[in-house]
Amino acid sequence: MTAHRNPDRLVIFDADGTTIDAFHAVEQSFLRHGMAIGDLQRFQKRRRLFKYLGGLREFPNNLRRQFGKQSRKRLLATLTGFYRDEARLYPGIAALLQQLLEAPEVRVGLVTRNVTVEPAETLRQLFRRHDIDLDAFDHLACLSLREDKTPHFHQARERLGVHPARCYACGDEYSDYLAALGAGMYPFIVAYGAEDRQRLTDAYGVPDAFIHASPAEFTDSLRHALGFASGSDDGGAEPAASTSDTTPAPAAGSTP
Repeated sequence: MTAHRNPDRLVIFDADGTTIDAFHAVEQSFLRHGMAIGDLQRFQKRRRLFKYLGGLREFPNNLRRQFGKQSRKRLLATLTGFYRDEARLYPGIAALLQQLLEAPEVRVGLVTRNVTVEPAETLRQLFRRHDIDLDAFDHLACLSLREDKTPHFHQARERLGVHPARCYACGDEYSDYLAALGAGMYPFIVAYGAEDRQRLTDAYGVPDAFIHASPAEFTDSLRHALGFASGSDDGGAEPAASTSDTTPAPAAGSTP
């Protein structure tokens, strides 16, 4: 096992549904092709297979329009363009990212299954519109839809030499929670993306203490875990506690 001699902390973010308002991007892209996916609440409660085919009201039309290869290709092109030119980060996320990127002892990563064309370039353009330089991140991995994030979390912390107890992984799906635990990281799971709180707790058994209902709650909790002043929106703010403190992050199963 790698010897961990530095005091750094590592935060790995998910893109869609955690930092980026993916639902709005998908909703608008579908509408431009004459399709609807329903409201966010219904979207969150669907099983993965049916999320983008819609509910009973939307299913027949969406299935017919998505069935052909060329139709899917056109939809993907629209989605990619929307992400690059119009998609937005959730409120407070840009300030949080800027703050962490400027903190000398915080390493920042992004591990995503974004489905757009050339996802790294898509995300680079999206983040640039929010004054965030994706090239300033310490780790970036764009995965296929079925790829497990766990080995990529392992790879990031091993390459950067950060102790697992000082690592945090943020996401909006049950698979993100499992990957965080599998890599020995503390999970920050949000309930405003792909899954709602009830589905995360009742269907998947994610402990409620790991779940954050809003971007404001998520950013505040993460800042607190890192020792930053709670609720600060100043991208250049210094941590409230000394970053040389080597106290491990909370173990999985406790609140940060």
